[in-house]
Parts: sequence; C-alpha cells; structure tokens
Amino acid sequence: MSFAYQSLLDRVHAEVAARPVRGKVADYIPALARIDASRFGMALALVDGRSFVAGDATEPFSIQSMSKLFTLVMAQRLYGDELWQRVGREPSGTAFNSLVQLEHEDGFPRNPFINAGALAVTNALVSRYAQPERAILDFMAGLSGRKKIFIDEEVARSEEQHGDRNRAIAYFLKAHNRFENDVAEVTRTYFRQCAIPLTCQELAQAALFLANNGCALDGTRILSPAQTRQTLAVMLTCGLYDGVGDFVFRVGLPAKSGVGGGIIAILPGVGSLCVWSPPLDARGNSAKAIEALELIAGELAVVPGVL
Repeated sequence: MSFAYQSLLDRVHAEVAARPVRGKVADYIPALARIDASRFGMALALVDGRSFVAGDATEPFSIQSMSKLFTLVMAQRLYGDELWQRVGREPSGTAFNSLVQLEHEDGFPRNPFINAGALAVTNALVSRYAQPERAILDFMAGLSGRKKIFIDEEVARSEEQHGDRNRAIAYFLKAHNRFENDVAEVTRTYFRQCAIPLTCQELAQAALFLANNGCALDGTRILSPAQTRQTLAVMLTCGLYDGVGDFVFRVGLPAKSGVGGGIIAILPGVGSLCVWSPPLDARGNSAKAIEALELIAGELAVVPGVL
C-alpha cells in the first residue's frame, strides 16, 4: 500500500498556514519586500516519477541563495575534487554575509553556501564559461523541466544596487589571491543567478537527482555517487547558515534555503521537497517552511523504508 503523500502535504499545509505569521519578508532587497507574506507552497517530487503539490506550489518566487546549490553542482562537474581547493566544507557559525572569518582564515571561504563561498564558486564558473549566466540558466532549465528560465530584471537591479557588501567580500577574496576574474563580472553573475524565479514544483524537480544517487529520472548522471554524497553532506551541515544546527535537530534532512523564503530538502532514496513561505526568521530562513518540513519529516520517519 503506497503512502498517502498528497494527504500529508494537504494536512501540513493547512496546519502551518493557520499558524500566526512569524518573522518578516526580506527587505534589504527592495524588490523582495513587496512579496505577499501569506504565500505558502509545497511540492514533493519522488524518484519513482510521481509528484505532489499543495498551496502556492506553482507560483514563481526568487530563488536567491537556493541558486548556490546548483552553481555548486555545476562547479563540481567542471572541477571535481579541485573545487575544494577554492572553498571549504565546514560550517561557518556566522551570518551568511559575514566578513569576520575571512579576515582570520586568510580569505578562504568556509563553505560554498555562505556568500563568500558562493562568490568563489561563481568565480570558478566565470573562469570556465564564456557566458556563465547563460550556462547557469541552461543547466537549471534542464534540471527543472522548464523550457526557458529567465532572470527577473527588477530583482537583479535591486541586488546590484544593494550589493556593496558582496562586492566587499569579492574584493577581499581577490586581495588574498582567491579570485582570478574581474570582481564586477563575477558579482554581476552572482546577483543575476540569485534573481531567477522558479516555482516550488520546478525546484523540487530540479533537485531530484540528489535523492536519486546523482541521476536524473531519465538516467542522465548529474553527479557521481561520491559527489552526491558530498553535496548532501554540505547541505546537511551548512545549508541554513548559522541556523543549521537547530534545523538539523528539528528536521534532520539535507537542505538549502534562500532569503526569497524557499527551502529545498532532500529525502535520499525517496525524493526532494521544496517549501516556500516568504517571512524569514532572525537567521534568514523561512520560519513556516521550517515548521512544515519538521512536521513532514516527523511523519515520514515512522513509515518503514522511507527514512
């Protein structure tokens, strides 16, 4: 007898949607500040090809730092183990846009999901692609099943206009000889990769290969089994910044968040789950998405063979 995934999503969505709103929508990027705080969607894609949605799962939203997961995968495909000479794989324990550790650690980013590490990864892509932005869009289009992916120009302009701290991080990396490309080119690519709008349904589909030992459903290998395991490990330990310890304690799944309010979580061998709710907690992670994932993980854990 198959597990009633749709019923689970519907029940969790109804319960969490009824709870009071906690946190606030990201406002340091003005284009994101106007997002309706009541939006709430969930999508689950399974390795057997089935998919389930609830709420605003087909409403596009700005993926923001969720893009770091996909650029990391692209860089792993290009560089293999050499990538880890550019960026570490340790939890940071500090805010995602902190400069403090770079000062003490010779400009070596702790992991690819803090902004310093993500900029190092984007720099690596700029070194290999003549048109890195197009390469990122094409890669994500292929994974998500969406024929054409675009960049929200309003969000991108907003990112650019309020991106001085990220430029400072990039210049710090360059000052420590960890950046071989022009800072303006790399930061522009980074700002624009964060400004891609996708839906929960598309993001769950895009990340599904991580639940399937590195293979897309059509059999295309995206990452090797070893690289898949490494990616899931970094997600588990670093995917929610300085809030990752509490998240792992409550939810226990590899995940990656973004200040647009989305979180991708992976159920290895089962599927991928994307939850979106714009209001963020003090650490920049979606408060209701975490609540929903905690409930879902708690129910799935009692099903034999699921977790």
